[in-house]
Amino acid sequence: MKAKFWWRFLPRSAFSQTVMLIGCLLLINQLVSYITVAVYVLKPSYQQINQLIARQVKLLFVDGIDIGREHLTIVDALNAKVRDDGMKIYNQQQAREAGIDQATYYGFWSSQMSEYLGGDAEVRVTHGNVLQIWIRPPQAPSIWIKVPLIGQNVSDLSPLTLYLLVIGALSVAGGWWFARQQNRPLRRLQKAAISVSRGEFPESLPLKGSSEIVEVTNAFNQMAHSMKQLEQDRALLMAGISHDLRTPLTRIRLASEMMVEEDQYLKDGIVNDIEDMDAIISQFIAYIRQDQDTSRELGQINKLIQDIAQAEANRAGEIDLVLTDCPEALFQTIAIKRVLSNLVENAFRYGSGWIRISSQFDGKQIGFCVEDNGPGIDESQVSKLFQPFTQGDSARGSVGSGLGLAIIKRIIDRHQGQITLSNRAEGGLKAQVWLPLE
Repeated sequence: MKAKFWWRFLPRSAFSQTVMLIGCLLLINQLVSYITVAVYVLKPSYQQINQLIARQVKLLFVDGIDIGREHLTIVDALNAKVRDDGMKIYNQQQAREAGIDQATYYGFWSSQMSEYLGGDAEVRVTHGNVLQIWIRPPQAPSIWIKVPLIGQNVSDLSPLTLYLLVIGALSVAGGWWFARQQNRPLRRLQKAAISVSRGEFPESLPLKGSSEIVEVTNAFNQMAHSMKQLEQDRALLMAGISHDLRTPLTRIRLASEMMVEEDQYLKDGIVNDIEDMDAIISQFIAYIRQDQDTSRELGQINKLIQDIAQAEANRAGEIDLVLTDCPEALFQTIAIKRVLSNLVENAFRYGSGWIRISSQFDGKQIGFCVEDNGPGIDESQVSKLFQPFTQGDSARGSVGSGLGLAIIKRIIDRHQGQITLSNRAEGGLKAQVWLPLE
């Protein structure tokens, strides 16, 4: 469970993974560099400083301490010895007043100083403009010796820190730029693939990037070109078929008009069959065309619903409109109007004379819904209705070519929208469509 929890926070894209890899490598490099400098440069320097201070402390006690009338205490006697060397000796009370409690204890320096002085010594450091070294020597544990290090302070380490920060920042920036350059052809390829999936065929992508990316891009260009050619051939084939079929249908229609009145029932049957065949051919052509109009404009979904309702007002039946205030959205007006028209046509065909058209807005997308009061559909068949040449069950009175919902699904998919079918609790079918604002 823990592994899965942490896995969710790991980057997924190649770009972020590359940046993370470069960042981790640079962080490791910076840590190793810092440790190397600290161990092989700073540590020997401070060891040498510690050793020099220890020698000075030893010199204070080498000749003994003369305590008498002139120097009443050990502190006065030692201060008389150091004179103007910068060192100063304090007793415990004086050290507290001078700031010994604010000094930082250093175990490394204390252990080294104990080794140099031959006893248990303590070293503390006060940071500031001047580095102040406090030593409690084993020869006199009741006193503190303060040694200022002129020219040595914490700010002396800032050039090293600044160097590491600058090098790290430049390295990360360089790694980010490198990963971005490597990722750019992939992003371009992703956008082109999405366009092809929508039935749009962009221009051939430039062959840029690494050799592997160039090979993949070249293969994609060839695939897109083949698919484009296939779509063009299929559209040309269907256009030819529709033309060839409609020509004899027109002749049959003209011939039926010249039939005598006694054969009126035959004429009506022939005309109805011709109209059904013509409608089926139109659906075939619409399915093949996929509404290739790529121009999208701001439109008001409520206006389209009102236009459809007005156009269908003369039909036998009742249309209820439940419209919500919806903002304008980018879509292909003709294509979305076809979706509405097809859904309303299905509702009238399979319903019992009543339909409801409503609109919705959830803050991110607009939607519309078409409901009827027909017999509904078997739940097991709902997911199959969007497949080409698939019709509903006999309860809905299956007629037509079975391409209406497939055409609707293609249009909604190209708009990056969603369409769902479900049975109403009161009876009938409900078709819900959602479209993004952009």
